[in-house]
Amino acid sequence: MSTAAPLWQRGARIPAGAYGFGHAARMEWIKLRSLRSTFWSLLLVVAGMVAIGVVTMANTKAPSAAKAATFDPTNNVLAGVAVGQLLIGVLGVLVVTGEYASGSIRATLTAIPDRRLVLTAKATVYGGISLMVGEVVGFVTFFAGRAALGDGVPRPGLGDPGVLRALLLSGAYLGMIGLIGIGVGAITRHTASAIAVLVGVTFVLPAVLGGISGTVVAKFFPTMIAANSLAVAKPVSDMLSPWVGFAVMCLYTAAVLAVGGRLLARRDA
Repeated sequence: MSTAAPLWQRGARIPAGAYGFGHAARMEWIKLRSLRSTFWSLLLVVAGMVAIGVVTMANTKAPSAAKAATFDPTNNVLAGVAVGQLLIGVLGVLVVTGEYASGSIRATLTAIPDRRLVLTAKATVYGGISLMVGEVVGFVTFFAGRAALGDGVPRPGLGDPGVLRALLLSGAYLGMIGLIGIGVGAITRHTASAIAVLVGVTFVLPAVLGGISGTVVAKFFPTMIAANSLAVAKPVSDMLSPWVGFAVMCLYTAAVLAVGGRLLARRDA
């Protein structure tokens, strides 16, 4: 006696509204990998971060005796995170707003009426890709930049205090920025406004507030957290500690996705 195969294995069409999380995630994966912008954007993340890391390390000089205690080449090699976050965040925005611009969001929500499930699937698929890319490019950049250091400059190693943590948290940061892009896209539903919000929060506001109040407020913004808390092997004074910065980023990510999910469920497509 044989057991009938599931519908998806038999190639049968699944009735509208009968999709589960697995179906929704597979659908989002197919949509994401079919877009050429996905490949090129992620390739730019890798190329940009590696190039910036190598150039930065090639221009890093041996510290003086007075600065040796605070010298942090790991932070230097991860300087490209600022560029990587922009590309990954913008692509996260497009994952949501692109469907609104084309009108395909109506077909998606017809097949999957549970709108929070749709957002969860998008966040899971794209967040997972962003995290994977972030971790891989972080380690590739580290080893490429380490090789570019000049003679006499101390070379960081994975076994040095704080180095492995900085690499892992930097990759996690890029994954969270991708999720924030998803959430902002769900909140605004408009590409230009979502990108403006993302750039404003990550670049403009920290610079403005940093000029007005120093690090008192600016240290709580994502870019400052990445540069001075997550991507450091040695603590930076007047900044959040690495794990506090990571916790703050987790709260930001959860809050933006929660608001995006609520608005997506309440508004018309």
